[in-house]
Amino acid sequence: MPNIFKAMVPNAVYKVFSDIPFDELLSQGKTCMLLDYDNTLGPDRTWEPTDFSRNIVDDLKKRGFDICLVSNAKSERSSNIAGMLGIPCVTCAHKPRTDGVMRALDLMHADKNKAVMIGDQVFTDVMAGNLAGVMSILVEQYEKKEIWYVKIKRPFEKIVRKIAGF
Repeated sequence: MPNIFKAMVPNAVYKVFSDIPFDELLSQGKTCMLLDYDNTLGPDRTWEPTDFSRNIVDDLKKRGFDICLVSNAKSERSSNIAGMLGIPCVTCAHKPRTDGVMRALDLMHADKNKAVMIGDQVFTDVMAGNLAGVMSILVEQYEKKEIWYVKIKRPFEKIVRKIAGF
């Protein structure tokens, strides 16, 4: 049985997505980026990518990364955003369960040791990555505005972060 508390601790934490040392990740053999969108690459619940998200995805592509959006969203919104960014998408990922991450790895023909899950939430993105055996990176949320059920989880994330020291 996995240690749930350990599953909540990311391998790394960065203030903003653009602070992540992608060249260092490449040198460690990481070639596949599994990305959350809402409040990671762009504002929560938007229907179009931002310039920021376009620039990040373009930069990752130029560096040679394979990229897949991994979203818990059930609507076609995430797949539409991924299409506009020119990357594949796994929707209904059920994070923190591992099935969405595993579907993304299968879709990308990627080994879990070469993948990184990047997101803004401990209880979804970080846990899904860790439980799937994928490196996890937590970024601070893109903006404070977010849907009510995520806001409810944030105080509990703060407790976990304080206890674990991240």
